[in-house]
Parts: sequence; C-alpha cells; structure tokens
Amino acid sequence: MTDISKMTSGRSGGRAQRLKKRAAKPNINPCSPGQFGGMYKPLSQPDLENIFDTALRLLSELGMGEIPNRLRQDLLTAGAQDSEAGRVVFPRSLTEDAIAKAAKTFVLHGRDETRSIEVGGSKVYFGTGGAAVQTLDLDSGTYRPSTLADLHNFTRLQDTLANVSWYTRCCVATDVPSNFDLDVNTAYALLLNTTKPTATSFTLAEYVAPIVKMLDIAAGGKGAFSKRPFMKAHISPVISPMRYGEDAVDVVYECIKHNIPMSCITAAQAGATAPATMAGFLAQSLAETLASLIMIHAIKPGYPMVFSNWPLVVDLRTGAFAGGSGESALLNAASAQLSNWIGLPSGVACSMTDAKAIDAQYGAEKGLTSLAAALAGGNLIYESSGMTASLLGASFEAFVLDDEMHSNTYRILRGIEVSEENLGFDAINKAVLGPGHFLGGAHTISAMERDYFYPSLADRIEPQSWAENGAKSAWAVATERVRGILAKHHPKYLSSDQDAMIRSQFKIL
Repeated sequence: MTDISKMTSGRSGGRAQRLKKRAAKPNINPCSPGQFGGMYKPLSQPDLENIFDTALRLLSELGMGEIPNRLRQDLLTAGAQDSEAGRVVFPRSLTEDAIAKAAKTFVLHGRDETRSIEVGGSKVYFGTGGAAVQTLDLDSGTYRPSTLADLHNFTRLQDTLANVSWYTRCCVATDVPSNFDLDVNTAYALLLNTTKPTATSFTLAEYVAPIVKMLDIAAGGKGAFSKRPFMKAHISPVISPMRYGEDAVDVVYECIKHNIPMSCITAAQAGATAPATMAGFLAQSLAETLASLIMIHAIKPGYPMVFSNWPLVVDLRTGAFAGGSGESALLNAASAQLSNWIGLPSGVACSMTDAKAIDAQYGAEKGLTSLAAALAGGNLIYESSGMTASLLGASFEAFVLDDEMHSNTYRILRGIEVSEENLGFDAINKAVLGPGHFLGGAHTISAMERDYFYPSLADRIEPQSWAENGAKSAWAVATERVRGILAKHHPKYLSSDQDAMIRSQFKIL
C-alpha cells in the first residue's frame, strides 16, 4: 500500500499548509452569478412558432379590454385599432415593431457600481420578489405577521449573500397601515441596508415622485437618481385575462417620467385566469406580456423593460397555489425559452415552495423549480430566495440555504470545460505509472481550486461525527448562520447627512 504521507512529504509548505489551503475557499469562484443558461428547451421550434402565432392572433383579433383613456390614445397613435366590441386590437405589424425596437439588454445599476448586472441574452441571475405577509420566526419556528423590522433584517441579511444579484422586498410590513408610508419605508429599508440593484413597487402613481426625491438624496442630489437609476419598479399593468389595470398603468407613466426601469409582470393562473392546458396558458400569458411591451412601445419606444412572464399554477382540486409543482417548473422554463427565443430580457419565477417548514418538501420543490428555470435561461429569476408557504411566507433560514443552492445551480450551468489540459492525458500517465492515485497531484490541486464548489451549510461528514456534533438539521444549521450574520452585519449605506435629510422630509418608522 502506498504511504500517501510519504508521497506528499518534502513538498513546499508541508502537510498542515496543504490541508489549510484545501479547507480555504477557492481563489476563483467556480460558480459565480451570470452563468449562461438555455440548455433545457421544453418547447420545439414548431411549438414556439405556434404559441407565438396564437399570442399574436389573440392580440390582433381579441385585443385588450379596460383601456385607460390616456393609454388608449397612445396605443391608437402607435397603430392599434378600436374593435367593435369596445376593445383595442393590435395588428401583427405593431407587435412585431414593438419587439424589434424593445431594449434587448440593459444594465440594472447598483448604488455600488461593482454590483451592477446586465440583463438580457442568456445570462442567469437569481434575485428576490414577493409580498409575504408572514415571516417564519427565528425563535419560535412558527409563522407570524411580517413587520418593518423583518424587512430591514431580510435586506441586510441578503446584502451578504453573493447569489442574490438584485433585491426586491420579500415581505410586506403589515405593521405599517398607510400605503404611502409603506412604500416610503420599503424604499428606505432598501437604501439603508444594501447597495445591490434593488426593486420596489408603488401602490399609486402619485407616490412615485416623492419617493424619487428620497432616491435623489441617496444618489447625491436632485435629478441624480434618474441619470443612473439603481432601483427598478415591479408593476403588473395587465390583469388576466386580457385587460389592463388603470392604477398600474398610471404607475407605468410615472416611472417612465422619472427614468425608472421596470419589470412588467404577468401572473396568470392556470385554470383560473388562463387556460388549464399548458399550451393555451403559454399563448395567453405571452399575449398579455406582449401587451405590456406594446404599452411601453406606445409611450416610449425602447424603454428598458424586463419581459416578466410568470406562469402560476393552482391545484385545480382545491384552488391552492402550487408554486413548487412540476408543472410550475415546466411552465416557467417554457416561458424563459419563449422570451429568449423572441429576444427579450426574460423574467420568470421559481423556488416558490408550498412547504411551510424547512424540510424535504422545501428542498425538493425549490431545487427542481430553480434548476429548470436556470437551465432554460431565465435572465432574472424572481422569488428564488427566501420564499416559503406558497409565497405567503418568507424565511431567514431559506435565504442562506437558497443562496448555497444557487451556487450549485450556477456550477451546473457553467458546465464542463474540455481542453488539452483538462483532459489530463499526462496526469493520468503520471498517476498510473507513479503513486497509483491522483491525491496531491498538481493537476488535482489546480482543479480543486478552480472547478469545485465547497458548501458551508450542506453536511458531508460521516454519520458518527454528525451525531457527535449535535446531529443538526439543515434548519438548525441555517438558523445559526442567520443569527451570526444579523449579529454582525449592520450596514449604513446612507451617510448621517443623507439619513437626516430623508427623515426631515419623510415619515421614517
């Protein structure tokens, strides 16, 4: 038997140094955000063409209803037509023109420019979303109403997580009764606790301008935010099936006025507000998201918009949300494929587990839905971190567990680099004719540094050691990690002068 210790002895640094190096994180992140997706294609070329053609037929023959007057005029000016049924229809040429002139890529800025990301193409980024009204309490392990303090804590927690590439509020502060105060304090929590690209929502159009004043303060002065917007808006201007929502459309106009990029989100529900058949669902949902794009085109052609076509699934037996289902994974992957095929910056949703606890159901549903969306090439994957309980809940533990899951997903997307060096012909010869193994070899050490992800939460030790260390579950390990981060990470990304100026003008709670 070969004595491995003798084989490796005498090399520079000694055994202790080598073990320390192996235990350390790689110098190069082997699974960084922004890997390329698109390998998984649930739809064939004829499928894509048929769904797209049906969507354009829906827009040209059925059209959209409940058009606000200002939007109606802009749509007609752009080439839409009034129908006899009082709806507005969109000729195929108008839809094709909107697609052709749409922004294909654009930058989502962070206040820290090094944290900015480019949206579009086939790059995949995980981020957040949601409006959870309940939070899984760290102490009790049960759900309670979400608070403003939770929002601040979630924001500073995710600020430390490399795989949350942009941050949208994941919970609603139910202890803030005023809608305006809620929107203001949500934006403030994001400004104070992170410099990543962020996103928020505006309840009413008249809330946009005041909040932009707050963003200007953080950006350095009047008009500074609009020159380099670091917060986008999440808006749902289309209500399924096939009509516009007036309040949301008004918000769209205000966001464009202040140069706020937006995600226009369609969130139809299969069997409820869209067909239960998957092909029919995809056709209607695509038509509705295209209606948002045509709206943007009519107001300001080429304005930055994430084409956020989110298929949602309900359990048709009970009406319960089924965000962790195989159907949800399949539909969101197909949506990403469709958007990328058309050439638009895509947004889909995943990790919408229906599980309440951090358990086997949680892991299975998050794993299959997030991997499917990433493999299909969803540019921005919303809801991917922290969400539980069919989007009704948010969990601190879920944030850190999901972050590690995303590293594994990115590693899968990165794939296998086949090169003369990686094929290892010389290394195989050296091992076979020498020690009979690859342990400690330069080829192995090089790959170890470059090609492998080493989890810090997932447990890989043998059972006896695991038992001796307390037999901790993933939930328990994640809880410890969260407590450690929240105890130490207290960012103050607003200067004292900026904070004082904001507080003098807004009701900061």
